[in-house]
Amino acid sequence: MRARTFLGDPLPWIGACFLFFLLFMPALQPLFARAFPATQPPLYAGDTVLALWLFHAALVAISSLAAIALGLGGGIFASRPAGAEFRPLLQSLATIGQTFPPVAVLALAVPSFGYGAVPTFIALTLYGVLPIFANTLAGLASVPAAAHEAALGMGLTPFQILRQVELPLAAPVILAGIRVSVIVNIGTATIGSTVGAVTLGTPIIEGLVTEKLGYVIEGAIVVGLFAILTDMMFERLDRAMRRFAKRD
Repeated sequence: MRARTFLGDPLPWIGACFLFFLLFMPALQPLFARAFPATQPPLYAGDTVLALWLFHAALVAISSLAAIALGLGGGIFASRPAGAEFRPLLQSLATIGQTFPPVAVLALAVPSFGYGAVPTFIALTLYGVLPIFANTLAGLASVPAAAHEAALGMGLTPFQILRQVELPLAAPVILAGIRVSVIVNIGTATIGSTVGAVTLGTPIIEGLVTEKLGYVIEGAIVVGLFAILTDMMFERLDRAMRRFAKRD
């Protein structure tokens, strides 16, 4: 039964492929040398794929946490009576952050913060706020009025209602926004290498500049598998949350 579950579940296979490329990419050097004989060396010769991924993952994680704090906090504030009048302004700011190209944010941030990870962090944070903010508003608005009234009848304070009733019921919708934000940031983080950040985009950018297609493929494979694996893990988390909500 376990063997059948493993064979029928794509997550372990995707995870195994990801780990192989992450840890054993040099083993593919003969294959890349045959496919791209004019490229020397056939694989990116700088940092290891594992080191690049660790920097990439850390950058995505930190910027995503900042986006979650801004998006979730802003959505909660805008959904309260005290923040209702600021809601259009917050929505406009979040929309501007999403529609403003990350490359433009990098270009504006570099003169102030220099080259490296900081401009990339700023761009990713701004780019990731809108899905979380919008889904926080939508999730809180979807909470049934009956649940809110029942909580008031039990004598709960507004903060207790938010923590014990509204956020748990809105969690699947909020998680969907976080999922979109994180997945988009995994791909967008690659452009940070254009301003000196160490990411999985480093071999991609170098491959494009030096016309070494093997480098581009090397980086793209790991970024793609990272995004797919992360998305599948979010899907599992969403299922678990929905099962937990039904059980309660």
